[in-house]
Order: sequence, then C-alpha cells, then structure tokens
Amino acid sequence: MSPAEGISARSALSVACTESHLRVDLPGEHEALSWAIVGGGRVRTRAVVWCHVRGPELAPPAEPREVAAALARPLGTGESTIVLLTSRRLSAFEHAVAGDSSGRAEAIATVGIENALAAGDPADEEPTHAGTINVLCRVDRPLSEGALTEALALSTEARAAALFEAGLRSRVSDRAATGTGTDCNAVVAPVALAGAPVAAYVGKYTRLGAAIGASVREAVLRGALACLAERERR
Repeated sequence: MSPAEGISARSALSVACTESHLRVDLPGEHEALSWAIVGGGRVRTRAVVWCHVRGPELAPPAEPREVAAALARPLGTGESTIVLLTSRRLSAFEHAVAGDSSGRAEAIATVGIENALAAGDPADEEPTHAGTINVLCRVDRPLSEGALTEALALSTEARAAALFEAGLRSRVSDRAATGTGTDCNAVVAPVALAGAPVAAYVGKYTRLGAAIGASVREAVLRGALACLAERERR
C-alpha cells in the first residue's frame, strides 16, 4: 500500500491508501472503543482498516460482518483489528490534528452523505442510498474507562455538529442531519504503562476534550463540504 497523501507531519499515525483499503497503523497497542461490525466494542488494537465496498456486495442475503472480514483478509489483519466499510472513495479521506503538548487528538474521516438522516427519523429497513461517515479519533495519552466512553460520545457529537455547520439535511424528513444510517465512530488511546498518568475526564472543559471535538469536527466538515461540492458538480 502507498503512503497516504494529506497526512500532517504532526501525525503519530502511519496511513496507507489504495482503491480498496485505507489502513491506519497506530504507534503501539491502544485501547479502543467503537461499534464497528468487526473489532467493535472495547478491545485492544494496533490498526484500523477501511474497506471499500460496492452496493452489490452488501445486497441480501449478504452478512455485513462476513463481507467486512473477507475484504480485510488480504491485509493479514488480526482478530483485534477494527474494520470499517464505506462506499466512499478512500482517497477522499480527511485528516485533522488539534491540541498541544497538554493533549493532542487527531481524526481521520471518510464522509459519504447520500443516506443522510436525522436522529429520530423513521426507520428504513431497506435503504436504497449508499453512504456512510466513518471516523477514527486517536488521543495521545491513556484514558480511563469512563474517559474513553466520554471521548466516543464527544467524537459523535462533533460529527453531528460538523453536519449542522455544512447545512446537510435528512433525505427522509428534511430536518438537520445528524449522521447517516450506517455511521461508525472509533476512539483509541495508548495503553497505560505501569505508573503512568491516566486522564479521568475528556469533557469540553478539558484541553484534550477540546482537541477531540476540534479534530473530528474539522475532518468531518471538510469531508461533508467536499461531498456537497461533488453533488453540485453533478
């Protein structure tokens, strides 16, 4: 895989991209929390992988978990690797870094908006539009269990805020969109070494929380605006 363009020199991540895969290798083992269909929940991981998927690959009776595992298999990923699926062109990923020496966060996002929805919209059990927003946010210091959960909530909130700012509307209700029908957020933090300090909180009043919100919001906003610009050109 080729090193991905657009990765800041400030990044602690190793990122490589092809038409089929976007692979992010973390600097060592990390605690992770997500709802990814492969590698989701509370795990320890060293990598997060996006796989490009086409509509027919997920058509019934396909099982998304099996599709994701099969698409990631050529990379030789382990059981703990977080695997995300997207129909968005992988080279269109966005990367943003925020914070300082007191706490830094960086986000990588792929943004597709064709199935944009608002929380509370009627359920659509047979969606006809492809599109998803997948976000990885990495912080540079260990987090407590509660702080890791708070980081995931803040990352999700920042994603919704970015869509508000972009002016995205739900395709079902025309309300302000908060995401799509198939989004996934993942947050990762270094595993704490014995005796190392662990952040207990990452709310908006903390510098690390501010960095999480800023990095995710910037990456998702740029991705959403790029999608809207492409839609206008069509």
